[in-house]
Amino acid sequence: MLFVCYPKCTTCQKARAWLDAQGIPYEFRDIKLENPTAEELRQWWQRSGLPLKKFFNTSGLQYKALGLKDKLPAMSEEEQLALLATDGMLVKRPLLVGEDFVLVGFRQAEWEAQLK
Repeated sequence: MLFVCYPKCTTCQKARAWLDAQGIPYEFRDIKLENPTAEELRQWWQRSGLPLKKFFNTSGLQYKALGLKDKLPAMSEEEQLALLATDGMLVKRPLLVGEDFVLVGFRQAEWEAQLK
């Protein structure tokens, strides 16, 4: 599994501690140093079954600075994926990417249900 996060994010820290406590192996990736590509994001989004807007970090400074709340509805999915690929700080995190699932954000009960 691939664990994509921003190490300074407290939610990411909680998720990582939870994975470690469960003894679940994962590959670590710092989203600030290695931003997901548009193609990776497309695959993850399709695998997640979630609306694309769930991949945006709506509480982030960058999201607010760009006024994305008002702009996203008018953007195509391709434009949204391209935008997400420009800056890892726009992407909701952590992301846990498995072969047949993608979890966006850390909700412990959801992660437990998927990984048990």
